[in-house]
Amino acid sequence: MFRRLLVANRGEIALRVMRTAKEMGIATVAVYSEPDRESLHVAFADEAYCIGPAAPSASYLNVENILDVAKRAGAEAIHPGYGFLAENAGFARKVLEAHLIWVGPHPDSIDAMGDKVRARQAMVKAGVPVVPGGTEAIEDVAAAHQAAKTYGLPLALKASGGGGGKGLKVARTLDEIEAAFTTAQREANAYFKNGMIYAERYLENPKHIELQILADKFGNIVHVGERDCSLQRRHQKLWEEAPASISKKVRKGLREAGIKAAKAIRYDSVGTIECLVAGDEFYFLEMNTRIQVEHTVSEMISGLDLIREQIRVAAGEQLGYDQDDIEFRGYAIEGRVNAEDPGDNFRPAPGTITKYREPSGLGVRIDSAAYEGYTISADYDSMISKLVVWAPTRDQARARLRRAIDEYKIEGVPTTLPLLRGLIDLQSVKDGSYGTATLEKFAATAFASPTNGTTHQVPAVKNEPGEVIRVEVNDKLYRVRVLDLPAGTASSGLRPAAPRRASTRKSAAATGNDVRSPMHGVVVELNVKEGEQIASGQVVAIIEAMKMMNEVRAHKDGTVTKVHASQGETVEAQSPLVTLQ
Repeated sequence: MFRRLLVANRGEIALRVMRTAKEMGIATVAVYSEPDRESLHVAFADEAYCIGPAAPSASYLNVENILDVAKRAGAEAIHPGYGFLAENAGFARKVLEAHLIWVGPHPDSIDAMGDKVRARQAMVKAGVPVVPGGTEAIEDVAAAHQAAKTYGLPLALKASGGGGGKGLKVARTLDEIEAAFTTAQREANAYFKNGMIYAERYLENPKHIELQILADKFGNIVHVGERDCSLQRRHQKLWEEAPASISKKVRKGLREAGIKAAKAIRYDSVGTIECLVAGDEFYFLEMNTRIQVEHTVSEMISGLDLIREQIRVAAGEQLGYDQDDIEFRGYAIEGRVNAEDPGDNFRPAPGTITKYREPSGLGVRIDSAAYEGYTISADYDSMISKLVVWAPTRDQARARLRRAIDEYKIEGVPTTLPLLRGLIDLQSVKDGSYGTATLEKFAATAFASPTNGTTHQVPAVKNEPGEVIRVEVNDKLYRVRVLDLPAGTASSGLRPAAPRRASTRKSAAATGNDVRSPMHGVVVELNVKEGEQIASGQVVAIIEAMKMMNEVRAHKDGTVTKVHASQGETVEAQSPLVTLQ
């Protein structure tokens, strides 16, 4: 077993990995961007190094900086967490070329599943059922029309290199195909630098079921049960539970197909087979070659620490057990607590948490890096925490989740807690019949009006002599105890700490002539040009913020007299996008 692990990620997943590493006697190295200096994963690690400014491309996606830190810190292995570089085969290869251990699957496996067209081809060859559709890329709108004739409507046009709903558009009529194809291709290029699109039949309100896979480097493969991840908004999950409410036929077939799929690509780590289930039929959707956000519910019903197992097999150990040794007990539910406004189309709401108190008690688990005074940055994901409960029965798990949500206190930003609380008593959630379309329909009726945001100020941190302060030397973070600092002198840099700027939750302008961006983000699409006549409610632009696509619509009819932004540009909250007359 190696002795020092660098975690190439941030927030709750970095903290989650480090906790298991500490239990295993492994020293941990954190990396952080400049605004993440106050993060808990930085404080928890044995060593921490700054790797750049806020922009992920300059920090958490900066491969050279991360590898340089690994060398300086004497790390023997790198764990990527999820997101960022977790499914980047090029990064994995560079880690191995640097003679470090990659805590993840072999890069060839990442490549095999990273391209959705290639993944579909591999699954068809392995005899695993796939969603009806093509196994080749479609080049243009004409090919998309032909796919609609072949596979029927509605038709999903999907980015081959994508995931998380990015680069996915649905055409329900032939008239919608051109716009859907063009937009999907544009998003695919913007997010994944890969404009390849493929088509498959879009299934209305299926179940989204995942199978947790665990494999070592000796050919031993087991599954750790399935999860129901159907409660989603914008194709991104908010509620996951295990075991899934599916038929015995589907459960048996899905487990067999999942093992077959993992064997087909010689998988050798933790991973997830994602499927769509309609009635008694299931179809391979994609494979995530990493630990997933919702791994927690599989851990709760199996008793396995999946991070520990991932580290063990990366270090060359055998699993040491087979399928019959894994016993599933009870039910677990995870609710993602995000800084989003369910009443405003799940608009991300970066800001500062002014009050924070976690629930506790039997069967309650919180995976989080949040605390009172913590600022949720617009540069990263909107997740505050994962609230996980376990109980012997599903009804008891729902009741425990209800109690935990009522006990959970978060102020300063709107969150998804009220939505999760409402879902508990929704009939289709009670009986387990819900599908992928359930949550958004529920939110549209139950949360019809947006939640007002708040303005809040983070007080300056005061350090008295004798306290431990933090100092960066050549980008490495040191903790220093101050003994003889003169009274009245601020210890941070020997000057008063500047107060942070207040963070305000704002909505798009609904008056005046300007259509403004409701948030800091990147203009992924700009759909109008000067001189164009547009109608109230028309989509003017799409802003990507906190890993979510946000439509900005015109608040009145008018003619575009000025376009202030351009595609690919980063804009600030309340900055004008276009002016109408």
